[in-house]
Amino acid sequence: MSIDEITVVADHLIRIPRPELEARTEPYATLDDLADMLDRHKGTPGIQKARLALEDARVGADSAPETRLRLSLGRAGLPAPEVNHPVELHAGVVRQPDLAYRDFKVAVEYDGEVHSEPAQIVRDIEREEDFAKAGWALVRISKRHMANDARAAVAKVRSALLNRGWAPK
Repeated sequence: MSIDEITVVADHLIRIPRPELEARTEPYATLDDLADMLDRHKGTPGIQKARLALEDARVGADSAPETRLRLSLGRAGLPAPEVNHPVELHAGVVRQPDLAYRDFKVAVEYDGEVHSEPAQIVRDIEREEDFAKAGWALVRISKRHMANDARAAVAKVRSALLNRGWAPK
């Protein structure tokens, strides 16, 4: 497995479940649990890659594409986003974008296949309107943007950040 693939697995293991969508309420593991497990297996083939992957793991990603997108953005030199952290847009209106750049009011959503279902399309329009009313830019990423090392996804997010005042260091 590549370091990115191991990071996807680690993100899945440490993900905080959404009780409204699944039966469990606790993550499968914590970052500390995974670090302890790696410490117990020193010298095992692949352990160095696993350690590197754990450095990149973040609590919050709800899917493998979200993790891959976050990793691609980081490799491209973009700032580290918050991962699935609630953002209050207006009094009583809270959204939880997949990735958020709060300082620049840029939200990034990976729209997988479920986003083509009619009810989800309506929810996605409402989400986009909520962000727009609050002065946020919402960048929507699909599977096609993730091809070729996510170049199109990175370009979209980079453009939104630049338009909102971010400057590369």
